[in-house]
Amino acid sequence: MNKIFEDTSTAFALKTDSELERAYFLFKMIANEPLVRIGTAMTNFAIKAKLPVEGLIRATVFDHFCGGVNEEDCLPVVDKMYGRGVCSVLDYSVEGKEGDDPFDDALEKILKILDFVKEKDAIPFAVFKPTGFGRFALYQKIGEGKELSKAESQEWQRVIARFDKVCAKAHDLDVSLLIDGEESWMQDAADQVVEDLMRKYNKKKTIVFNTLQMYRWDRLDYLKQLHQRAIADGFKIGMKVVRGAYMEKENGRAEELGYPTPICASKIATDENFDTAVKYMLGHLDNISLFAGTHNEESSYHLMELMKDAAIANKDPRVWFGQLFGMSDHISFNLANQGYNVAKYLPFGPVRDVMPYLIRRAEENTSVAGQTTRELGLLKKEKKRRKV
Repeated sequence: MNKIFEDTSTAFALKTDSELERAYFLFKMIANEPLVRIGTAMTNFAIKAKLPVEGLIRATVFDHFCGGVNEEDCLPVVDKMYGRGVCSVLDYSVEGKEGDDPFDDALEKILKILDFVKEKDAIPFAVFKPTGFGRFALYQKIGEGKELSKAESQEWQRVIARFDKVCAKAHDLDVSLLIDGEESWMQDAADQVVEDLMRKYNKKKTIVFNTLQMYRWDRLDYLKQLHQRAIADGFKIGMKVVRGAYMEKENGRAEELGYPTPICASKIATDENFDTAVKYMLGHLDNISLFAGTHNEESSYHLMELMKDAAIANKDPRVWFGQLFGMSDHISFNLANQGYNVAKYLPFGPVRDVMPYLIRRAEENTSVAGQTTRELGLLKKEKKRRKV
């Protein structure tokens, strides 16, 4: 397989020299764990104290990892990337809200995004998180099989109604909808809701996508069992496959409460789990669609090889590659240059409201040292290339 991810000219074609320097500076900062901790504490303090720091945040970390403050603000980034064959997934990245009004507000925001997305070929997917539409503790209680109070039962029906309203609109507009995965102890309840919606809206084509976090050792069996139910009930499966984002939290909770961790025993086991799931899904494209969300080069090459061996066209609409905006441009733009379907998650929202997302992004990058080192090496290579 030709090692296409070394091509920094294609990877960073959209970045000006100043944007390249900013990216290099940011990843240098993220590589320094104590600095990330200090910066996170200072940023949280500044936001809570309502200090005038939004301009600085916007000009640095926000503009690198986010598309804008609203949908229209994202359009220049969306159009630029689409000019290079990379689509966008508009991700309203406001986190940590509680109470019915924020959930209804999030519902209205996603419905608005669906209307917006319908008009843009460059944005083939919409996305939301289950906890955008309902309380985490409610999902958890249902997943644990505990009896709900009358008020909680009514609340849960409102959560289901929000899911259904969004999926119905996505179906009517013919726009695919990605539903993100979250912590294992709330995910069972979300999985059941999403499966019911696949059964309802994925009869003829894949509209609704769930998420499989493959650092969980049980997810491959879950996928195979879901596939059997889909065959029996006549619906199609959409799955975004990722490694996972809550490993430390998952392991910590399992140790604290004394139950076996749901996380694979090693990074190698996670990688094997991810690649096996991808291979299984590619073998059943007649009723499974795949969105492979990965920043891992070897997994990307593996998927490319599997597609080639099975004579699956690069542009087959049932197979997508996905990465986060601001990361792994060497994967995204080089894949798109080879004619594969590629989409970048493009977070947006008011600067202050998106800060929890940005802080999480910085902390995750710090904990994956190899990722940050690779980004720095490629940025350095491109800087050197441009000076020649």
